[in-house]
Amino acid sequence: MVADSSVQPSLLQGFPVRTPSAGAMAAQLPVARVLVESSLPHLDRPFDYAVPASLDREARPGVRVKVKFNGQDLNGFLLERVAESDAGHALVPLAKVVSPVPVLTPAVRDLATAVAARYAGTVSDVLRLAVPPRVARLEKDYPGAYAKAEAGTTPAAGPSAWADYRTGAAFLRHLAAGGAPRAVVNPLQGYGHAGWPHLLAEAAAAAYTSGRGALLVVPDYRDLDRLEAALKDVLPDDAVARLTADDGPTPRYRNYLRLLAGTAKVAIGTRSAAFAPVPDLGLVACWDDGDDLHIEQRAPYPHAREVLLLRAEQEGAACLLAGHSRSTEVQRLVESGWAIPVSTPRNTLRATVPRVVSTADTFEQARDPLATVARLPHAAWQAAKEGLERGPVLVQVARSGYAPSLVCETCREPARCGTCQGPLALAGTSALPQCRWCSTPAPDWSCTHCGGRRLRKGATGVLRTAEELGRAFPGKTVVTSSGDQVKARVGEAKALVVATVGAEPVAAGGYAAALLLDGDSLLRRETLRAGEDTVRRWLNAAALVRPAPDGGLVVVTATDTAATGALLRWDPAGYAQRELALRVELQLPPAVRIASVTGPRPAVEHFTAAVEAGLGSAGITVRTAGPAPLVLTAPPSGRRSAEDVRTLLFFPYGQAAAVVRVLRATRAAAAAKRTVEPVQLRLDGVDVL
Repeated sequence: MVADSSVQPSLLQGFPVRTPSAGAMAAQLPVARVLVESSLPHLDRPFDYAVPASLDREARPGVRVKVKFNGQDLNGFLLERVAESDAGHALVPLAKVVSPVPVLTPAVRDLATAVAARYAGTVSDVLRLAVPPRVARLEKDYPGAYAKAEAGTTPAAGPSAWADYRTGAAFLRHLAAGGAPRAVVNPLQGYGHAGWPHLLAEAAAAAYTSGRGALLVVPDYRDLDRLEAALKDVLPDDAVARLTADDGPTPRYRNYLRLLAGTAKVAIGTRSAAFAPVPDLGLVACWDDGDDLHIEQRAPYPHAREVLLLRAEQEGAACLLAGHSRSTEVQRLVESGWAIPVSTPRNTLRATVPRVVSTADTFEQARDPLATVARLPHAAWQAAKEGLERGPVLVQVARSGYAPSLVCETCREPARCGTCQGPLALAGTSALPQCRWCSTPAPDWSCTHCGGRRLRKGATGVLRTAEELGRAFPGKTVVTSSGDQVKARVGEAKALVVATVGAEPVAAGGYAAALLLDGDSLLRRETLRAGEDTVRRWLNAAALVRPAPDGGLVVVTATDTAATGALLRWDPAGYAQRELALRVELQLPPAVRIASVTGPRPAVEHFTAAVEAGLGSAGITVRTAGPAPLVLTAPPSGRRSAEDVRTLLFFPYGQAAAVVRVLRATRAAAAAKRTVEPVQLRLDGVDVL
């Protein structure tokens, strides 16, 4: 067994090679090219195997197979069958066809190859994300059990959610006619018939009308439930397949097989659904691409938005990027002309969104001199009081828990665990200080800086906030939504709903008011995207509030900054334009691409030097920063440790293809030689700056 002709002889030593007996090979196309499941970069290539006559019928491109590889039985995917091999010696036969179902389509295979090339990963790692785990019993009657049933009845069309958007109707007509428009839209409402789920559902219905499929990706299961409900209003029930790991392996794989068989033509799901095998794809759509849940946490760490963009280009599909805010990556697509913004007239906007008040403006400061230091200024308290007379009131806070951060009362230094140096926190009023990382109690804590032994709260969490609001508004119901107790919906009852950012439930009929607390805490985070992410979280919460003509009011307690101004004007596009201009001036992502190399200092320095040498031979110079100590914001896990360092490489888009090729080649060579410890290589990670 060998791979293509580029395989080094040293890599073949020890590989079992035997000649099949006469008549044992398939009569036609007797060579199968197989991609084995291995995360080793230097094995990221097809290997040639002989196809026994007994497996000739089942060994089709796209099926799962089992092969002998270096004395081990490994799983893999059969990519193609050819007439001859250029290996130069006899081939090992396929050991087994694990499943006769061709779960890897050519379109998904090409997409996985493109994603691996963009993120300097391996195709095998990408396919692990793309193809769900097998559930054998569901394959017994494939494709008969998944044959396309008679077309269901399409629900009658109601008022269009796109009616209030300039060129919205033209976008739908172009899509329904079989075109491939590329649009960016910032929906104004997060609930009701005009909410974002209905916008995406109508776009999917337009693609479905043209006889094509659609693929819609959202951040989490709450968004997925809302989108699925909206699709039922415009599409037959059997047209939609839901793909998410939260549903469990059986429903996920069943829906994957429905897409393969063509029974369903519209796929919806979370980030891994971006690889769904939708037949005749006509539309890809991503909701709230700035949410970090779209980022895969396994190598090669692709972003669902980028996967969908690659797919739109490869398959000639339309693309819709939607969100209450606009990320700088999407703004770059708009300014480059790749996508067209679908906007709303200002008079329609003012009649649709709530009124926004900042406690940092001069008028509010004159009325309440303590507004800048109080966590609940008078304007916020008054808004909550009046809002509770009309319906539920949303209170957004930055942190979960009770007191998620403790500091020394004397010197204000953060309190750290003596065991793992993790942050200390309080779980309740009478609870002992406890490490958030290793859960070790710290009853006898003392400050390592000044020797102080008294603690004070450095931040107030959602539980403490709910406790304080319960005392401020006696007799009112207080509901919390955070951590592992996230609520998807609340009713119309008059209640205070206290939620962490991103965990805000949808209120039936909208909230009467919303208080956006801890804004300065969000804006002061040490990350390049602090402002951009804060605006996104504010707009997502504010979109759940009733329109201003219906009394809807939002109070934000942050300092008067550009981010606050964007919320006051409800201008996500303007803020994204400003942020992107700053990034272009400073040559920071997404104006340029970035690669991060993380690991032990010797390994990082060795890898970086090898990359620079490879780029130098091609006449390419990149800007580097580091190595610098890695600042841990979570307990060390896997191969990462507190002693690790990180080096950043910045390079323009015009040189990206060449730079990524060198990164992949260097990583593969290092893995084959094993002379230094492996490093973590990530491209375009949003959390590294």
